[in-house]
Amino acid sequence: MAVQDIIKYTYKDIFSVSTVQFKKACKIDHSVQQNAYSIYWIKEGKGIYNIDFEQYNFEDNILFFLSPGQVFTVDSEEIKTAYKITFVRDFYCIQTHDKEVACNGILFNNIYETPFVKPCEKDTKKLNFILESLIDEFQQEETAQYDMLQSYLKQFMIFAVRVQKENHIIKENTETRLFKDFSTLVEQNFRKMHAVTDYANRLGVSPKSISKHFQKLGTKTPSDFIKNRILLEAKRLLIYTDKTVKEIAFELGFNDPAYFTRFFTKGISKSPLQFKKEF
Repeated sequence: MAVQDIIKYTYKDIFSVSTVQFKKACKIDHSVQQNAYSIYWIKEGKGIYNIDFEQYNFEDNILFFLSPGQVFTVDSEEIKTAYKITFVRDFYCIQTHDKEVACNGILFNNIYETPFVKPCEKDTKKLNFILESLIDEFQQEETAQYDMLQSYLKQFMIFAVRVQKENHIIKENTETRLFKDFSTLVEQNFRKMHAVTDYANRLGVSPKSISKHFQKLGTKTPSDFIKNRILLEAKRLLIYTDKTVKEIAFELGFNDPAYFTRFFTKGISKSPLQFKKEF
């Protein structure tokens, strides 16, 4: 592939847009653990991606949204036209602006089965217009550019949320609020808090209430949610760091490395060292 086939626009290393235009489908080496929020739009292409160790197939015109820390690897791909939007929390915090954009839990930190948003032809034209306006703004360097860039990013995400709502039954905010509060607390504390009771106490509700709420949403149990988050972080640390199993165990709140090994092995049917060796 030629260097000119990939163009990157950057604003102060906190926000960027990369465009890909190949004459024929190619593979791009972008298997990585995310250190920022990323939006991928594969307009023309197909492939198999692994997102947090789960495999997904796609073909043409899909968007997906990754949060910092997520592991994204490519099994196979043939990409002809694609875009990647990347931003850090300092540029745009999805938690702070969630009431305005409603993207957290729908686009990022997705609680639904598929991580992909698939726009129709009409939606594609609208998203394309917003993206072209965004790229144009990168090249202007005019007054209040930060605000304009942030505005276009917000528009892009709001429209993506609308597309997802058109294609999927999205739970109302009142139904997902406890789930979001619980998942946020888990994200902040899973390294030291492993019991549902601890989170229930923080939220001022009973463990039974949380379990019933999760059951209504049709998602995994609260204890499984915590367990899976710990296992996911363990996998990330095993693959992307040089830390020993003992160091990872202590980092994830296990006082006994042997217990952590049993916990991990029971969760994925492989020991930590076996998982690291086979990945």
